[in-house]
Amino acid sequence: MGGHPRTSADNSAFRFSYLCIVLQRWRIDVSPFNHLRMSVFIKVKKNTIKGSTSYGKFFGHVAATTTMTYSELCKHMSEHNSVYGEDLCLGVAKKLERCILEQLLEGKKVQFGDLGTFYLSLKGEGSESEKDYSINNINGLYLRFAANRCDINDLTSKTLKKRASFKNVKELFETTKNEDTSTDMGNTGD
Repeated sequence: MGGHPRTSADNSAFRFSYLCIVLQRWRIDVSPFNHLRMSVFIKVKKNTIKGSTSYGKFFGHVAATTTMTYSELCKHMSEHNSVYGEDLCLGVAKKLERCILEQLLEGKKVQFGDLGTFYLSLKGEGSESEKDYSINNINGLYLRFAANRCDINDLTSKTLKKRASFKNVKELFETTKNEDTSTDMGNTGD
């Protein structure tokens, strides 16, 4: 699975976030909880692209602590006081995945609940005229996702930034390292 496992604080924060989404879906005001923030880990990297206007500057990048697999997500869903087991959640999710792809390839956009909308986009070369344009001008077909911007689950950059607290991943590792060192120093073997 790679990465660092979630701490109990991360798990409770995730459970709280899930609760807020459920409450919002039922149209229950969660504004009293808006002061609570979820942790987003940031890794600071130097731009080493020569010729870039921002060469040598440092930028933050989101650093995921781990990647949750599809099966793990389904197991997680089944643990949310659900009467459905992991196997049923996985079966429904697999069917949903196939149906979304099918509808996209039929030329439709697919709204995914209050999270946002899946859609396809093209990348390619232009032609001198509409008549000259052909499939040879297409270099790639891409699956895209646009976050929802409605009041219930506003996922705009501005709102997500308000919901998150940012922590430098370097500080996380230093804290873990310091805790390991202090633990080792406490065990003298006497």
